[in-house]
Amino acid sequence: MSVRLRFALACAAVFVVLGALVLTVVYFVVRSSLEYRASIFNPATITVQRGGYGYLWSDRYSDGYELARGFGLQVRAAYQDSTLTGVRNVGAVAVLAGTGGAFALGWRTAGAVLRPLRNVTETARRVAQSHDLTGRIGYEGPRDEVKELADIYDTMLGRLARSFDGQRRFVANASHELRTPLTINRTLVDVAVRRPDATEDVKRLGESLLLVNARHERLIDGLLALTEGEQAVLDRRPFDLTDVAEHVLDQAAAEASEREVTMHRLLDSAPTTGEAVLVERLVQNLVENAIRHNHPKGEVWVTTRRRADQVELVVANTGLQVPPYEIETIFEPFRRLHGDRLRSDRGSGLGLSIVRVIAEAHGGTVTARPRDEGGLTITVELPVDPSAP
Repeated sequence: MSVRLRFALACAAVFVVLGALVLTVVYFVVRSSLEYRASIFNPATITVQRGGYGYLWSDRYSDGYELARGFGLQVRAAYQDSTLTGVRNVGAVAVLAGTGGAFALGWRTAGAVLRPLRNVTETARRVAQSHDLTGRIGYEGPRDEVKELADIYDTMLGRLARSFDGQRRFVANASHELRTPLTINRTLVDVAVRRPDATEDVKRLGESLLLVNARHERLIDGLLALTEGEQAVLDRRPFDLTDVAEHVLDQAAAEASEREVTMHRLLDSAPTTGEAVLVERLVQNLVENAIRHNHPKGEVWVTTRRRADQVELVVANTGLQVPPYEIETIFEPFRRLHGDRLRSDRGSGLGLSIVRVIAEAHGGTVTARPRDEGGLTITVELPVDPSAP
């Protein structure tokens, strides 16, 4: 139950308890007032009206006195029963009506009291959903508990923003600083290998160094993409996911042919919005993983389609069996299936991590499940373009 509902129910419960106590006290007071008391019939003379004439009995031990006394007792009993029934019924109705009124009043009062807190919550939710840590609540109400909570939340957002910005700047600067010497190394090794007097040993060593250098360059590119992908995409532009998938598949055709992997395209229109370059990197990582983590004569299926308010990209491939308990770990940075850290041609271990952060930056999700025949099926869901027909 919400705080507002609990407060209203508490008000109603308090009113029920107090109303029941008051009704009980009134009931017993009225009942005590209507109890028989012998002093009522102590006067020596009792007047009884009969047909408009009054008869007086001065002898309290006469038959007339006893007749009047019996008549009075019957009237008292009937009046007492009627009065107590009325007190009970009217009191119960009043307590029930008051309980409803107390609930309604508690509901409205709680709404008024919690309105500032609800505004703070809506602003915090907007900041969280936008992935923009520069946003602030900026509550300007009276200096109370709500104001204190909003200020603490703004302070926490500020610290998180500085921490994430510092981390991104460090990764970006380190990646850029490392890229330059790697480029120089690649150039020097390539020149040494192509010299006419280079021996076979030098050429083989140069080729190995070039492979290691290429792996390091892919690692740095992956770190940069990971840093960029963690930032929310605010400038969303419409594009068709099918066009991106076709472009990536055309580029990957040569590598697939070299590895003897057959690719199948099942591409339907899938309009979405976001940064097309980042989504292209997402599709490229999925397709490259499907090709490289495959076996000769294997197959890859790439599907795009639209479903209600989402578009889907599904990449499935044949390959080794994947245990279900390892599915979630493949999205962690530098994690590889089957402990494969030696095959540098299969990537840097950042591919699926980049896929996840790019999808989340676009407000989407990524899920994976193992295929019974071996390999994986990875599904990416992105929001549909609201302006698309």
